[in-house]
Amino acid sequence: MITMIVGEIANFVAYAFAPAVLVTPLGALSIIVSAVLAHFILNERLHALGVLGCVMCIAGSMVIVIHAPLEQEITSVKEIWHMATQPSFLLYVASVIVLVSVLVFHFSPLWGQSNVLIYTAICSLMGSLSVMSVKALGTSLKLTFEGTNQLAYPETWFFMLVVAICVLTQMNYLNKNWEYEHQI
Repeated sequence: MITMIVGEIANFVAYAFAPAVLVTPLGALSIIVSAVLAHFILNERLHALGVLGCVMCIAGSMVIVIHAPLEQEITSVKEIWHMATQPSFLLYVASVIVLVSVLVFHFSPLWGQSNVLIYTAICSLMGSLSVMSVKALGTSLKLTFEGTNQLAYPETWFFMLVVAICVLTQMNYLNKNWEYEHQI
């Protein structure tokens, strides 16, 4: 548990110093490390689909990292806010919120206990918002520590609230997902 917490803190810091398009796929490689460690340390057997999933994860991460666009230097949380309030991004956020709401209030009570994909979809969709919010919050904190106080802007606090909501939602449904898997 301690190493997971340290890893997540390091992941959060990485978003402040590197483009999210690089940090996210490289963070997904922790799944591969966990699978390999479970095989050698816990003597768990990795089935053919598990191996295929690991290979696809590595290949996908490599493709994303190789073709990642350059990220512009951000000097203020106001710049992030400007990008986050573009109509196309707001449409994306609204779509995610609608999908998560439908999954939480309609599908989760009906099939959540019998279909792991419901909880996984909720976590994944919320994860897409939390990655973007963590990037904004991490950049704000980095700029603050460098001497340009971003905590005076309400946008920083808004991103912090979004991170908290996304993380709490993900933790809740990851826990439900874990409970589902251990019932089987």
